[in-house]
Amino acid sequence: MPEKLTAQAAAQLPGAVVLDFGTNWCGYCQAARAPVDAALAGFPSIRHIRVEDGKGRPLGRAFGVKLWPTLVLLRDGKEAARLVRPDRQAEIEQLLHAQVP
Repeated sequence: MPEKLTAQAAAQLPGAVVLDFGTNWCGYCQAARAPVDAALAGFPSIRHIRVEDGKGRPLGRAFGVKLWPTLVLLRDGKEAARLVRPDRQAEIEQLLHAQVP
């Protein structure tokens, strides 16, 4: 189940965190779920938070999310990188390797 999170709380998250913005009914989100999960399995130190986005959900707007899914990598509450509409495990792993020591 996706966590409920505010922008203020996200800014307080320690370490490396991936915010995974999307919806349950989005085909792109459903297609990306397996590659995202597989890529993150290789990075156990990174916290993964799925964020149910959409109308009336302010967190996605706070991060300027316009397309789903969007992965936002935070390092100590600050955005370090993002990936829009990932569809391959390799591209997600490349982003994570570049940003997380």
